[in-house]
Amino acid sequence: MEQSLVLVKPDGVQRGLIGEVITRLENRGLRLVAARFMWVNTELAEKHYAVHAGKPFYAPLITFITSSPVMAMVWEGPDAIAAIRQTFGKTRGTEADPGTLRHDFALQARYNIVHASDSPETAAFEIALWFKPEEIVSWQRDIEKWIYE
Repeated sequence: MEQSLVLVKPDGVQRGLIGEVITRLENRGLRLVAARFMWVNTELAEKHYAVHAGKPFYAPLITFITSSPVMAMVWEGPDAIAAIRQTFGKTRGTEADPGTLRHDFALQARYNIVHASDSPETAAFEIALWFKPEEIVSWQRDIEKWIYE
């Protein structure tokens, strides 16, 4: 079972899209295993986006992610990372495929509603940054036999 960190970023929270994000991921057959509604402090933001340090958009990104609460979640399922990224669409809303979350709700790169891990290695790093192991709930739905091979 693969896991991914998902953040509903400040623009998604302010626009009331937390439920939309959860619904789309549940409809795909993924399982929510951890969630926290929170303010992101500068220290966490800098650790999360460390890979972008020194880039022109780094400081504005830190300011943005700390500007309003976020909904931090861990989602799980077979091929969860690919399924989530496919559901969300390309980073820039105007380049995202029709029917994806970003196509339906975003226009630009920074204000693109959500963040999702891009690889198993990144997911492991990000999940450990945002959640303690005991905060991740292991469970199964009875319907999974109709979703997972």
